[in-house]
Amino acid sequence: MYKQLIRPILFWFDPEKVHYFTFSAVRLASRIPCFSSLFKSIYGVDDKRLEREVFGLKFKNPVGLAAGFDKDAKLYKELSDFGFGFIEIGTLTPKGQEGNPKIRLFRLKEDSAIINRMGFNNGGVEEAVIRLKKNNGVLIGGNIGKNKVTANEDAVKDYQICFEALYDYVDYFVVNVSSPNTPNLRELQDKEPLTKLLQTLQDMNMAKNSTEEGKKPKPVLLKIAPDLTDEQLLDIIAIVKETKIAGVIATNTTISREGLQSVNKIEMGGLSGKPLTKRSTEVIRFLSQKSGNAFPIIGVGGIHSAEDAIEKLEAGASLVQLYTGFIYEGPALIKAINKKILEKL
Repeated sequence: MYKQLIRPILFWFDPEKVHYFTFSAVRLASRIPCFSSLFKSIYGVDDKRLEREVFGLKFKNPVGLAAGFDKDAKLYKELSDFGFGFIEIGTLTPKGQEGNPKIRLFRLKEDSAIINRMGFNNGGVEEAVIRLKKNNGVLIGGNIGKNKVTANEDAVKDYQICFEALYDYVDYFVVNVSSPNTPNLRELQDKEPLTKLLQTLQDMNMAKNSTEEGKKPKPVLLKIAPDLTDEQLLDIIAIVKETKIAGVIATNTTISREGLQSVNKIEMGGLSGKPLTKRSTEVIRFLSQKSGNAFPIIGVGGIHSAEDAIEKLEAGASLVQLYTGFIYEGPALIKAINKKILEKL
């Protein structure tokens, strides 16, 4: 019903306005008695064989929602009812910011893709914490970044602020230095500044573990761009080994426009969706093979079918995440992936 009826109507309107409208609609529907159980019955796949233990956490299934959809942790409970095994919020910054000027979100329907140049628009980490305090059982990842006005030489402080604020309220962290929509952010992917950033957060992580009884270090993951060269990916493997972070999310959006058909391909920003399918899987396979499966990988980018997800899992991903595929294919995609995984067992 989603692809035949709901999506054609939604796609008539501005993508960002549709996003907020959808949030409001889901929130309103959640107030209806039995909403949660109804959607779980339609889209959920409840099977112990889907459970995965990755970087010390137990996931009820390996299909998650990528960062960027629920930036401010406003709808994580309701979204989990669609069958996701985990929800990643953010990207969050220390201070709230408006992001880049509108219009900043574009559909490329001919390519089953989206270009966004949102620019880390969010209400700030402290507002998200207020909502996360109400969490009751949803496995949450916290994706953190720096404010636009923060210079790169001071960026570590922004990540530390977010790390400290979210520590008690998320299950794992994601360090985002790979968005193309914050000026100069991707320069933090260079080996020296990235090692410094990750090591600083790991030092905070270990210090909390040693001073607060009963607490274990939170898994820290790095989200990388699909546009890195093989040499840069080898640097990523070395940095993960040196800093002992928990794993990598591959990949963020791309700045490439190769092979696109839509007139919107000229827009600046990060491209997601089907055009990213092949490259993100290549990055997963490269990291897995060259590292000797040394760390877990969350695969994201261009997953529009159950087969796309299986390809990423077979390439070396331990978990997968959806974003653009969720928008184009609807929540039935989550169920289809989980059922395909069970068929493969």
